[in-house]
Amino acid sequence: MRAGVEWMERQQVPLYLAALVAGAGIGLLISGVAGPAELAINPVLGMLLYATFLGVPFAKMGLAFRDWRFLTTILVINFVAVPVVVFLLSRIVAHDQVLLIGVLFVLLTPCVDYVIVFTGIAGGAKDRLLAAAPLLMLAQMLLLPLYLWLFVGSEFVQAVDLAPFVDAFLLLIALPLAAAALTQFAAAHTHAGRIVQDVVLGAMVPLMMLTLAVVVASQITGVGQKLAALLLAIPVYVLFAAVMVPIGAVAGRIARLDVPGRRAIVFSGVTRNSLVVLPLVLALPTAFDLAPLVVVTQTLVELMIMVVFVRLIPRLLPTPARNHAATKMPLHSRAQIREP
Repeated sequence: MRAGVEWMERQQVPLYLAALVAGAGIGLLISGVAGPAELAINPVLGMLLYATFLGVPFAKMGLAFRDWRFLTTILVINFVAVPVVVFLLSRIVAHDQVLLIGVLFVLLTPCVDYVIVFTGIAGGAKDRLLAAAPLLMLAQMLLLPLYLWLFVGSEFVQAVDLAPFVDAFLLLIALPLAAAALTQFAAAHTHAGRIVQDVVLGAMVPLMMLTLAVVVASQITGVGQKLAALLLAIPVYVLFAAVMVPIGAVAGRIARLDVPGRRAIVFSGVTRNSLVVLPLVLALPTAFDLAPLVVVTQTLVELMIMVVFVRLIPRLLPTPARNHAATKMPLHSRAQIREP
């Protein structure tokens, strides 16, 4: 079993690409799969986040909460830099209010769920990102209406119901986090707990593959049917990801964060909260019936970008050569180097 887990970890990127292709094939070839697949998104995503949280020692989370430099940087990136970038890029679709609303909803809200998974895969500080998740969720709940008011107007803001944000926080953050904490406690004291922990952690890659496949299968048909109307949003999403990488990297350097911290800042700046925002957009008046597909299109574009970024970001933000070399040396050699 251990050999199989190690093989999957080495082959993550091709496995995730295969999951995307499989999800697209199932969604296009099997009629009626979209509805059940959409219902499965939150349970599957909850399991993925449970496994993710389980892999982060809660003792480290306590330290992460005290890392004010990281927390300040991630807030500035997501709620100062991102709105400026989004406003400028959204001018591409500003002539179409439905496209504009969908783009604003999804790009103004930072991801608090699977970004932690992708950050961990890329060697980023997923423990600090996990600690920041409640703060990011609360901030976007408070600030999204303000940004919509500034960019669209007060009449539209009154039509937005923020209750799905609360539901998403409870189901996708609080519940998996509590389950992971209980499992870690059980693993520290019982053999059965250790078995459960090992099995769940070993299932991380399959759970990510399942999440990718389910999301794509649930949405690919709807996006395909409205592709002509959605095409203009795609370059906005690609440009957003491209612009936020250097902004995040520079912000991390200015804040003097370590390499894992900088990678986490980049991923947080790029990855958006599409799965949580979707219920908000679905609750909009019927005049905005295309807006949910605008959000879903961002999900599909982002998933493909993330599969590339888990390899690209570590190359753009490499571990310092001296530290990397030191980790490759035997322990006794490192001890000799440290001796006077």
